[in-house]
Amino acid sequence: MLMWEISSGQPPFTNLDYDYNLAMNIVDGMRPMIVSEIPLEYKELMEQCWNAYPKERPDIKILKNKLDYIKKSYYHNETKNIVKDNIIKPNTDSNKIYTSQVYEFKNFPEPRNAAEEEQKGIICICSIRIRCKNQNIIF
Repeated sequence: MLMWEISSGQPPFTNLDYDYNLAMNIVDGMRPMIVSEIPLEYKELMEQCWNAYPKERPDIKILKNKLDYIKKSYYHNETKNIVKDNIIKPNTDSNKIYTSQVYEFKNFPEPRNAAEEEQKGIICICSIRIRCKNQNIIF
């Protein structure tokens, strides 16, 4: 999530309550929408770090080497593949204060990776909840 926060300039899921439902969605494979204008290699590395299975994530040495490569490529203007799909606007009207907290939830399922179509569905559902919440509609 740190790579996402660096690339977006804000904490993930700022429009959602940090609660059991969000935790369940994350365990179910929900990830924040990747911001635009980042190198493709950075996007792919970030997605590897988000893998639900820890053994599938890069270790710190691989992470450092890949980030060094991305940085050198970017500064030498070698990075031509830039993600331009999603634009995330900073959340300026949030009164939330973001701090690390430990949550204890019982009977959590095993984490998994959501398929791309599932991920789009989760984002869509969360978007509907946000709009409804802003209009004081509860479902």
